[in-house]
Amino acid sequence: MSEILIRLQAVTKTYTRGGEALRVLDDLDLEMESGTFFALMGPSGSGKTTLLNMLGGLDRPDSGAIVIAGEDITGFDNAELAQWRAANVGFVFQGFNLIPVLTARENVELPLLLAPLSRKQRREKAEYALELVGLSDRMKHRPAQLSGGQEQRVAIARAIVTDPTLILADEPTGDLDRSSAAAVLKLLGTLNSELGKTILMVTHDPHAAECAQTIVHLDKGQLGSIERRVPGAV
Repeated sequence: MSEILIRLQAVTKTYTRGGEALRVLDDLDLEMESGTFFALMGPSGSGKTTLLNMLGGLDRPDSGAIVIAGEDITGFDNAELAQWRAANVGFVFQGFNLIPVLTARENVELPLLLAPLSRKQRREKAEYALELVGLSDRMKHRPAQLSGGQEQRVAIARAIVTDPTLILADEPTGDLDRSSAAAVLKLLGTLNSELGKTILMVTHDPHAAECAQTIVHLDKGQLGSIERRVPGAV
């Protein structure tokens, strides 16, 4: 049985909009196993992206605990949280978030700039990450010279270059055509099955969710059903 990597205990988050309190996460309890590909689904406003941001240390709960790999990250100050995030989390966003003036390799190198590495070591790690995502021949291309699917693969290379514990993907196929989306989902599945990466993907697309081993449903900030499945099964 896989060990628990992520444990949320009574996590609550409330935002104020237009003078009205909106509870986005409501006393949420959830456990996620290490080495599993999770899809997080639910209607708009169900708390999916808020939860993803909290697991990545980009946001904090109002109350409750978030324990990842045995560390309660809700107790970290901002500096500790930034250091933990850089070492343990890789992010993949719907909009790619690549820097237009940098090459693919230079974009992938960015998370390594804070690491105690030489320029040669950063370059080698970035080139290896691009090789893993099948873009060895596009290292010197800038984002404008790449297709949407290639841009997202560069973003995935950037997410894995630090060898993170956890990959968080927010609608990673939302801006892609069907063929490119399928290639990105296959790549995420490979990172999970062959490299053992724990992946949590927010998606509205039931077809994309089929690639996950576990589908977690949120509704109005509370846990709905948890569906265990064989990836790719219909």
